[in-house]
Amino acid sequence: MHIQDILLAPGSGAFFYDDQAAIGAGATQDSLIYPGEPITPGFTSIRVPASSLSIGLVLTDGTVVWGDMMGVQYSGAGGRDPLFETAQISDLTSRVVVPRLLDVDVSRYLDACVKVFEPLEHKRLPLAIEYGVSQALLRATSHLHRTTMAEVVCSEFNLPLPTRRVPIYCQSGDAREINVDKMILKAVDVLPHGLINSRQKFGVDGQTFMGFVKWVAMRTREIGRPGYHPVLHFDVYGWIGQEIGLEPQRIADFICKVADTVPGFTLNIECPADFGSKQAQIENYAKIVSSLDSRGSSARIVVDERCNTLEDIRLFAEARAAHLIQIKTPDVGSLADTARAVLLCKENRVGAYVGGSCTETDLSAQASVHISVATQADMMLAKPGMGVDEAFSIVGNEQNRLLAMLNRRTQAENVG
Repeated sequence: MHIQDILLAPGSGAFFYDDQAAIGAGATQDSLIYPGEPITPGFTSIRVPASSLSIGLVLTDGTVVWGDMMGVQYSGAGGRDPLFETAQISDLTSRVVVPRLLDVDVSRYLDACVKVFEPLEHKRLPLAIEYGVSQALLRATSHLHRTTMAEVVCSEFNLPLPTRRVPIYCQSGDAREINVDKMILKAVDVLPHGLINSRQKFGVDGQTFMGFVKWVAMRTREIGRPGYHPVLHFDVYGWIGQEIGLEPQRIADFICKVADTVPGFTLNIECPADFGSKQAQIENYAKIVSSLDSRGSSARIVVDERCNTLEDIRLFAEARAAHLIQIKTPDVGSLADTARAVLLCKENRVGAYVGGSCTETDLSAQASVHISVATQADMMLAKPGMGVDEAFSIVGNEQNRLLAMLNRRTQAENVG
């Protein structure tokens, strides 16, 4: 089956693109907006409504399958692609990608991705394009073979059909307290992210942050159902390093101190520090991981910034420079590379977290679920948006529907 025509439709992401550099430099928040001048190139204001671009593949049987392109919330930060511009991405897609798509056979997913995502003038295509087009191609292959997207991934990577659900991680945004309550009442597996992205939220010597960690643990015991015991996961956007310094041993000491305030809980600390370059990040994160492991700490380091592409993930995994690697799907690019990244983490005995961004869409979130379940990632992000309810519903329901279909397929094969 081939692609007969291509449709492009501009759309919205589920949150905003934010200038991380300006926020980190002290931009104050006024309700939802950040007044002041942006710092990161491409931003016309510190907070910009997220945009997306849908690509529809019209197949020869008349079916149209879709994928969505977009950037991540903190575009242009930590080595990421610049701010997503719909008009620019649409023009490049029309000129370069569309002719390639019209000449590709969708029956083999990985082969199709290789052909469509060939470099342009020795440079990789924008990762947003890879991400959206790879979703549409995965849906096309799935439609052709009359299987789920997860089964396409299992077939192409020689993986067994999965049976285990992947734990879901929710993020709170700035409405921390009410969203933590939502997560606890819905028995979310991993929570709450916390958005600790400023000195005000971290506090002098991290006291504000530690108070929040203790409150989240206390709240789970107060209103959680009997036996509910989530993993506590906090993204501190490098503020441990900014507040107490960039010495790995001191950072490990602080993390152990935080873990000691919530005994009995597994504690994930995402982006404890930004060491300024990828190589420095790898070397120093490896030291923090080794220090925590030698102490038998329950705390785990999660890498995000400066670990974007599949090659970045390989370097961090091989150096054991994290306990858990966020595979931020729009930054990785093709969903085929997200699948490869999970498998690479497993080979190196490092946790694989299929993440992404609040700026994504329902379509990209659903496609990510199929990759996560097929590869049996350690956890996946509830996305898009920052409202908890919608993201948890989209990702959780897609996973449950998928597992029901896979279970039926397994039963039918056993009978046969």
